[in-house]
Amino acid sequence: MSDDTRIGGAEERFPQTRWSAIVAAGSSDSNERTRAYEVLVASYWKPVYKYIRIKWGKSNEDAKDITQGFFTRVMEKDFFQGFDPARARFRTFLRTCLDRYISNEMKAGNRQKRGGNAHIASLDFENAEGELSARQLPDAQSMDEFFDQEWLRSLFALAIEALKEFCEKKGKMQQFQIFELYDLNPDSANPPAYSEIASNFEIPVTQVTNYLAFARREFRRILLDKLRDITINDAEFRNEARLILGKDPE
Repeated sequence: MSDDTRIGGAEERFPQTRWSAIVAAGSSDSNERTRAYEVLVASYWKPVYKYIRIKWGKSNEDAKDITQGFFTRVMEKDFFQGFDPARARFRTFLRTCLDRYISNEMKAGNRQKRGGNAHIASLDFENAEGELSARQLPDAQSMDEFFDQEWLRSLFALAIEALKEFCEKKGKMQQFQIFELYDLNPDSANPPAYSEIASNFEIPVTQVTNYLAFARREFRRILLDKLRDITINDAEFRNEARLILGKDPE
């Protein structure tokens, strides 16, 4: 199988200039700040919610309030201005900010509705809760790793959804359906045979190969685009990409 048919395959060189939600969060342009926070919330709200539920032992309702309150406070107080990529990954910095926020809230005995009248986004807490109930929960000693894993799950889920939208617009839903059937199969150890897929979709086996190559290539491109949006500079992007892909993105 060639590199182009794997998620870790060939990719264009990293652009010299790019948009970063972390940088844009400190912009003087209110529209730019809003866009930045929408990207950051979409990328991190699920890991934050699940982390609150497990590490801090909060109820479903309290975890919802704290999640909304945390991101509202982040927007109001420019928390991310203190981020130094030389000292930690952004997700580690965010988790530290979250722990500090919850600790301060508990010390203050703040039982008011967190977040006031602010409305961040329509967050599917029911879905997040369902994902928690469907997996074995970590112990307290492995919460850092758990947060990182959930961040990666969230990033992949956003990329998959974006790939589906892209394929719909391009009239290539069959490519996405085959990608979903083969690469996103819950029983990854026993995916359906190419011949079986070809028979089900009434296409040649060679077309299955081509469709998978297309979908994998586009998924990788979208995944890296989303990663670029939530990293502050080239070095952080490359470090995170190597972690995800197992190789340099170039």
